[in-house]
Amino acid sequence: MARSPAQPAANAFAPFTLALAIGIALGFVPSDYLFDAVLTPFLAISLAGLGLNLLAGYAGQVSLGSAAFMAIGAFGTYNLLLRVPGLPLLAAIVIAGLLTAALGLVFGLPSLRLRGFYLAIATLAAQFVVQWALDTFNWFSGGDTSGVVEAPPLMIVSLAINTSVRRYLFCLAVVAFLTAVAIRLANSRIGREFLAVRDNETAARILGVKVLSTKLFACVVSSFYIGVAGTLWAFLYLRTIEPDGFDLDRSFEILFVIIIGGLASIRGAFLGAAFIVVLPLVLSRLGDAIFGATFDSGLVDIVEKIILGVLIIAFLRAEPEGLSALFTRVRILLPSQAFSRSS
Repeated sequence: MARSPAQPAANAFAPFTLALAIGIALGFVPSDYLFDAVLTPFLAISLAGLGLNLLAGYAGQVSLGSAAFMAIGAFGTYNLLLRVPGLPLLAAIVIAGLLTAALGLVFGLPSLRLRGFYLAIATLAAQFVVQWALDTFNWFSGGDTSGVVEAPPLMIVSLAINTSVRRYLFCLAVVAFLTAVAIRLANSRIGREFLAVRDNETAARILGVKVLSTKLFACVVSSFYIGVAGTLWAFLYLRTIEPDGFDLDRSFEILFVIIIGGLASIRGAFLGAAFIVVLPLVLSRLGDAIFGATFDSGLVDIVEKIILGVLIIAFLRAEPEGLSALFTRVRILLPSQAFSRSS
């Protein structure tokens, strides 16, 4: 029987629907620590990884400035809420995301001429420029000379987002909506054009793909996603807006998410983010259990970097498609084993 065009999209949404149902069910777990230390940062990092994956994984454009665009989204939302009285929270997030997308378009212009290592260096410049601007001009922090400001109270209509559960559910709703849009995008003509440009620009031109506009559109979409992720990270997890929350280490962390999770994979962004968020928590608990008080946070950070470095090398050599490919293999292997046992 021939497969209908809508069938692949429906298949892509099936795991998304299951994950969303699990996420909603977790909202009933009575644990503030689970929401504040695990689930909320996981969702924010996942969204940033998803945005970078659309750019690097699907369109093949390397970027080392993700944290800069997270900062633009976070500081943009803060200033909109501060300087535009009565502006709804969701409107501020969307406008800040569009502002980030516009700046992403500007910083994406080098991608029209540069590729590979040179493009990575060009995007790294965005990280340093944005970091310098936020550190130098206290206007972005509302005039606060310390550069660190508390996130303003969050309201949707008359509902205050002031508890761990509400922050998590709001974050879940935003991430779920943008993930659904990303799934549609990846399975559309635009997603196929991204992949064509990534694989071979010359062949893509022959097939009628507008390579330059496709690259710029990938930069715009990616920047919007990462800007929204920055708002969620600052307002719902850190609950402060500060330049140090978006340093170069954060850019590399987002890059590690898509390398470990899997390039050109929506699911990979979430698997990679889960690994990045859970790893330090597991190391901290294991260190306390085995070594006691001598295993402090500094040592946890060092061990985490060592493990990440080893895993990245291992994935690049043995499984370039990351945890997403391993997940697919396990999912295929388990039913086949069950069938062989039953027969």
